[in-house]
Amino acid sequence: MLCLTAPEGRATTRAAGAAATALAAAPTYARHVPERTLLYAPVQAHYPDFIARLAAEDRSLPEYVREEFDEYLRCGVLEHGFLRVVCEQCHAERLLAFSCKKRGFCPSCGARRMAESARRLAEEVFGPRPVRQWVLSFPHPLRFLFASKPEVIGPVLGIVHRVIAGWLADQAGVERDSAQCGAVTLIQRFGSALNLNVHFHMLWLDGVYEEKVEQPQRKPRLHRARAPTSAQLTHLADRIANRVCRHLARKGWLEGEDESAFLSERAGSDDAMDALRMSSITYRIATGKHAGRKVATLQVLPDDAGALERAAGKVGGFSLHAGVAAQAHESQKLERLCRYITRPAISDKRLSISPQGRVRYQLKTPWKNGTTHIEFEPIEFIAKLAALVPPPRAHLTRFHGVFAPNATLRAQLTPSGRGKRPAIDAESTEASTDQCTPDERRRAMSWAQRLKRVFGIDVTTCIYCGGAVRIVASIEEPAAIRAILDHFERHGALEQAHYRPRPRGPPAAAA
Repeated sequence: MLCLTAPEGRATTRAAGAAATALAAAPTYARHVPERTLLYAPVQAHYPDFIARLAAEDRSLPEYVREEFDEYLRCGVLEHGFLRVVCEQCHAERLLAFSCKKRGFCPSCGARRMAESARRLAEEVFGPRPVRQWVLSFPHPLRFLFASKPEVIGPVLGIVHRVIAGWLADQAGVERDSAQCGAVTLIQRFGSALNLNVHFHMLWLDGVYEEKVEQPQRKPRLHRARAPTSAQLTHLADRIANRVCRHLARKGWLEGEDESAFLSERAGSDDAMDALRMSSITYRIATGKHAGRKVATLQVLPDDAGALERAAGKVGGFSLHAGVAAQAHESQKLERLCRYITRPAISDKRLSISPQGRVRYQLKTPWKNGTTHIEFEPIEFIAKLAALVPPPRAHLTRFHGVFAPNATLRAQLTPSGRGKRPAIDAESTEASTDQCTPDERRRAMSWAQRLKRVFGIDVTTCIYCGGAVRIVASIEEPAAIRAILDHFERHGALEQAHYRPRPRGPPAAAA
């Protein structure tokens, strides 16, 4: 028997080559260059003009809106600070720019938050269960009310939750007193045309649990509910509209009755945002000599409205959709659905600049009248972005039913096990301090670990040699920033912010 064996050196070379090939095929970290995006350029160029125009009209932006724009202009820009990381083996250096982490209109931070939130909802909250998306939109006056007074949203969302939960219990054949529903609501503030449109994206378990029948040792069983018909959606929309309007009238936010109802004077605020909000809601120009006019649009021949419009329940400006669902085995579809409802307000891919210098934004789905694009003057575009900024401490993600923070069944039903636990479980957890639950490990994740989990990018591994990368320093002083950037620029590595020094040989032997 003849056996052929490669020499040791050749085998080592092949192994190293295979490792390098695998390293090259893996996703690698690439610096985000916001200075070259289509969104950054008009904001940087025309935001000061927008502030000056408001000042000429004796108006000013609130501090939280100014901070949103200022932080966005600094997001991902190396000149405003970065982390310096170095490989412990080959000594390659990398610069990681600071991000703004804002919730308004930053596409980079919004996309990262979308991916992380979607993965968390799909894996740690819902798990392998059937989920249906319910979308509820409101008439223009209520959109303005919710945008200017975020504290009104909570009670309204409670009404919506009770109506849908009761209907699910009836469809599943479970008594309402014992029915346990589960839902996660994402309060979106934007429409497809960058307009201010406060509406609810709700992911509901497509069924209910019956708490009284099940024993504590066993997991509750989900009783499925049938998909709602168009007539049922219309009926639910009518009930929601009546209850919401009665509640708002009782609290003094609405005046009048039925079709003659209108917002009270309490609905407005004292800052300059009211004019921006109302203009954004109604697709109008907010400032300048053309204030109040409709924004420009690009249209084609009208097409069919689509099945989604036909399957919606519409009553008095309220619209309720429930046509999209993911079954228990459709984990990828569920995550796509979660990504859709947690998406950022603006997409760079749908943004363009016309030959006349106007900002053009493509609609995801054409309107019934054939409108495909919305065009803004640059300052009008800045006004639209300002209206989308949520006020501080406004909670845009809400958990209901079995997913609520204090729900009894949350720890039992969620894959992460997060929530209340019986006293015996708490004692056993305290006794075994050396063992961490999956939920505890997720909460203890560093930013690098979470980035690897969400995007498949390991920033702690060197892209050249695969060695461990460690953080050297956080650079925030202007002089130090300039010195390091000049060093990278001299070596032609400033573009990718990744510098690999030349290998150094051993010192020459003394003669």
